[in-house]
Amino acid sequence: MDQAEGLRNIIKKKDTQRTRQPVSQDARVITVTSGKGGVGKSSISVNLAIALSQRGRRVVVLDADFGLANVEIMLGIHPSYNLADLMFHGKSIKDIITYGPENVGFISGGSGIEEMSNLTREQVFMLVHKLGELDRLADVVIVDTGAGIGSSVLEFVAASSEVLLVTTPEPTSITDAYALLKTLNHCSSFDPRRTVVKMIANQVREYGDASELFKKIGVVVNKFLDVKIQYLGGVPYDSNMSRAVIRQKPIILAAPRSVTARSLNQIADKLENKGQRPGQKSGIMQLFSSVMQTKFNR
Repeated sequence: MDQAEGLRNIIKKKDTQRTRQPVSQDARVITVTSGKGGVGKSSISVNLAIALSQRGRRVVVLDADFGLANVEIMLGIHPSYNLADLMFHGKSIKDIITYGPENVGFISGGSGIEEMSNLTREQVFMLVHKLGELDRLADVVIVDTGAGIGSSVLEFVAASSEVLLVTTPEPTSITDAYALLKTLNHCSSFDPRRTVVKMIANQVREYGDASELFKKIGVVVNKFLDVKIQYLGGVPYDSNMSRAVIRQKPIILAAPRSVTARSLNQIADKLENKGQRPGQKSGIMQLFSSVMQTKFNR
C-alpha cells in the first residue's frame, strides 16, 4: 500500500469513527493567499485572527510562508519549535504552538511542508494523527500561505474549502491575482465544487474602489474560469498600518478606532455570519491529508 492510499484509509477510518461516536466539530480552516508579495496578506491573516479571537473563537495561525517569518514578527513572538519539530523531533501539537496577543496561537511552518515528500509511511501516519489533535484545540485555523503560484502555495489553496484572496488596486496585483486563479483552475487536485474564493481588496484609496476592483476580477474569472469567487470586503490604505507594523503590534490592537481596524472587524463579522456551509470538508487533518496526497501522487 502506497502513502496516498494509506492517507485515504486514515480519512475513511476517521469518518467511520464519527458515525459511531458523538460528532465533534473540526476546526474551520481559512487559507489566506495572494498572487504577489507586498499586498498585506500576512497582516490580514494576523488581524483577522485577533478579531476572531476577540469574538470568542480559539484561533491558531499556521505560517506556511516557508523561509520567512512575517507572522511571528507581526505578532512580536519568538516560537521555540516549528512544524519540523512535530514531524522529526518528537514534539506534540501543544509543544509547537506559541501564544501571542489575545491568546492567538501560532505555528511556525519552518521548512516542514517541503520535507513532507520524503516522509516514510510510518511518519506520514504519525504526522496526520498528531495534526488531528489541532482540530480539538482550535475553532479556527488560519493558514497564511506564501505569495505567488508556487507548488506549495497551490497545494494548500487547492486543498482548502475556504480561501481568502488578498489583492490591491495596483495593476500588477490584479494581474497576479488572476494568474493565481487561472493556475489553480488547471490544478488536477482542484475541485471547484468544494472551494470558494473570497476576495479582500486591500489598501484601497477611495470609497467604492474595493467593490470596483472585485468587479474587474470577477467578470474575467466568471467568463473564463471554473472558480467560485465572492467579495468579502475592502480595507482602506491607512498610515496607522505602517506604524503598527513597526511597533510589531497588529493594527486592530494598536489603533482599534482606525478606519482599517473597523474594516477588518467588519470582515471578521462577515466570516462569523457566513461560516462554512454544511457538507464542506473541514479540519486541519483533512487539509494536510489532501496536501500530502497531492505530493505523493505527482
